Amino acid sequence: MPKINMVQAIVLALKEEMQRDRDVVVLGEDVGKDGGVFRATEGLLAEFGPDRVIDTPLAESGIVGTAIGMAVYGLKPVAEIQFMGFTYPALDQIYSHAARVRSRSRGRFSCPLVVRTPYGIGIKAPELHSESSEALYCHMPGIKVVVPSSPYTAKGLLISAIRDPDPVIFLESTRLYRLMKEDVPEGEYTIPLGKARVARAGSEVTLVAWGSMLHRSLQAVEGLDVDVIDLMTLTPFDEETVYKSVKKTGRVVIVYEAPRTGGFGGEIAASIAEDLMLHLRAPIMRVSGYDAVLPLARLEDHFAPSVDRIRKAVEESLKY
Repeated sequence: MPKINMVQAIVLALKEEMQRDRDVVVLGEDVGKDGGVFRATEGLLAEFGPDRVIDTPLAESGIVGTAIGMAVYGLKPVAEIQFMGFTYPALDQIYSHAARVRSRSRGRFSCPLVVRTPYGIGIKAPELHSESSEALYCHMPGIKVVVPSSPYTAKGLLISAIRDPDPVIFLESTRLYRLMKEDVPEGEYTIPLGKARVARAGSEVTLVAWGSMLHRSLQAVEGLDVDVIDLMTLTPFDEETVYKSVKKTGRVVIVYEAPRTGGFGGEIAASIAEDLMLHLRAPIMRVSGYDAVLPLARLEDHFAPSVDRIRKAVEESLKY
């Protein structure tokens, strides 16, 4: 079983699904000859040819709109948008069309589309290259939002996303692309969408995180008795796993790198407050980015939750 990084795991998932199912196609800017901006489609053009690995013009609305048409026709397109900040021109296609195909057709058609895009801080990139705007997509009924936190979860979740009959926004942390390697099996395995995992067991505090913030959170709680949950799918999020932990600990800290206001962590907090108020022993706490435009490279690390900020929130929760 090879040890590989997240980029390699994504390539492996795409390659194996394209070998298994001829309806799976890949499209996006530079996904063919160059293998994608982060090389997450490297080698696919040589194996599958230009009919299934399609280099597109620089036009995000066109990429997603074309992919929607492919999906409704019966193909399984995986569209790559080079950075999450570049998905905004395609919001109308995703929200007005991809999310509504099943409802609009009263179930006669589905839209098995995956939009892959890197997100978040980590590579000291220019403006619009480090966005964490997952909450935009979580607000769209009909869309699933998936965020892997490791090479193993990236492969299993991407295969599940490609096989899902409805549209999936698949967010890949730029910081995690080459941060770590782990054992990733060759051959088929899937991780179900809508299920979280307990990344570290504990009994005093429930900490919920996703993507790269999972790893900062694990660093932050070293030596503390904390149940750390890797959400993996944001919508629909796994209430059962989160609620089970909260009933055990009575304390909750939610960590995300998006701006605080309107971030998806607020939705998790509201759900817990509505359903588990009598189980809580402390206020629900959020550790997030700030309500400001994401700064350029020099200040990037000050914007996202740090290990110190996360640990202080956990320690504050423990005082109650």
